[in-house]
Amino acid sequence: MRWYHPFLFRMDAERAHQATVAALGAWGRVGAPTGSIETSPRLRTTVAGIDFPNPVGLAAGVDKDARAIPGWFGLGFGGVEVGTLTPLPQLGNAQPRLFRLIEDRAVINRMGFNNGGLTAALPRARAAKRDGVLGINVGANKDAANRIADYVHGVTHAATVADYVTINISSPNTPGLRDLQHGAALRDLIAACIAARGTTPLFLKVAPDLDPAQIDDIARAAIDGGIDALIIGNTTISRPDLHAANAGEAGGLSGAPLRSLSHQRLRDVRSATGAAIPLVAVGGIDSGAEAYARIKSGASLIQLYSALVYHGPGLARLIARDLDRLLVRDGFAGVADAIGTE
Repeated sequence: MRWYHPFLFRMDAERAHQATVAALGAWGRVGAPTGSIETSPRLRTTVAGIDFPNPVGLAAGVDKDARAIPGWFGLGFGGVEVGTLTPLPQLGNAQPRLFRLIEDRAVINRMGFNNGGLTAALPRARAAKRDGVLGINVGANKDAANRIADYVHGVTHAATVADYVTINISSPNTPGLRDLQHGAALRDLIAACIAARGTTPLFLKVAPDLDPAQIDDIARAAIDGGIDALIIGNTTISRPDLHAANAGEAGGLSGAPLRSLSHQRLRDVRSATGAAIPLVAVGGIDSGAEAYARIKSGASLIQLYSALVYHGPGLARLIARDLDRLLVRDGFAGVADAIGTE
């Protein structure tokens, strides 16, 4: 199925994105319906001690500055993750930096953590009316002298507002950021952020572009360090067979072509962790069947981003309803019973 508003698709991709967030923000201010999250006894699930009305979440990167939180919940999402937010505002990379690959149902971005900063966004997040789970995704400024200190700053402040905080070390668009995914740097980062988070659960978001040794290292560091969940993953710098004119643009690829890679990485991380830590699946999920497949492969939650561009604002609700029917069909009392049964 392909969905898009012809007016939005005539606009530059970044302008269309901004217009969508602004419209949802306005809807939220005038009264996006609370209590409209798609849920059922089967869909309700607990991860890291947090009760999710359903396992379908909005991935970070869509609403970087926490401008439309009630609107996203009004679309049926059980969880909304805003950000990535950095301690100081930054413009990000030069435009154009967001590209639709319509023939491939994909997106390439090289945004570079463009955001208005934590200080501006956190009051909006704190004031937002919501009846679902709020995550805040934090990162380091591009020119930070001490990136771990930036993460500690973000975790310290976001933890006072969010139900969980995610430390994002997987963006390919900030030079050197992915170096934090390995070895002593990763362990130092986790230890510092665990010390800063108080009692708020801490999630770690890693890239899909990992080899087996890196996956084993991350799994061990996350478990030993006390991370509450791993998000698998972010955009990829790899390029499968693509057909759109923008396929050669630099940046991270997301959407349908990422499906196979992200699903395999989920299986790899599930194997490496031995089910000792909850996993969140992201990448190429655009249907209830695909969401269900990720859950059976070990995911406790799933998140969407690029599929919304092509399938429209009703996608979260549709996936949740289809997932509920699939759980009933296979005799599962709830999401938790289906996890890892592949």
